[in-house]
Amino acid sequence: MALSIEEIRKFVNERKIKWRAHMLQRMRERNITRENVIECILKGEIIEQYENDYPYPSCLISWVPKNGSPLHVVCAVGDGFLWLITAYFPSEDEWMIDFKTRRK
Repeated sequence: MALSIEEIRKFVNERKIKWRAHMLQRMRERNITRENVIECILKGEIIEQYENDYPYPSCLISWVPKNGSPLHVVCAVGDGFLWLITAYFPSEDEWMIDFKTRRK
C-alpha cells in the first residue's frame, strides 16, 4: 500500500516519530539537523514509493528549499509510528536538476 504525505505529516505533528540510531549517526556525519528532516517532511513531496520494503512500506521524500541544499529523507510507517531511516543531500550525478528524477 502506498504511503501518503498527509499520513506521514500526521505522525510528525503528533510527534510519533522513531529516529533510528543509524540515521542519527549519518545525519551527524552529513551535517543534517533534525529540524532539516522535519522541514523536508512537512514541505517536501514523495518522489518514490517502496511498498515491498521490510518490515514496513517506505518512501523517499524530496525537498528543495529556496536558499539551501536539496534534501532527501527515507521513512516508513508501521506499528503506529513514523520510522526515519536515512537522510542525505542528493547528488547531481544520480539525480536530475529537479532532484526528483533519477538519472538513467
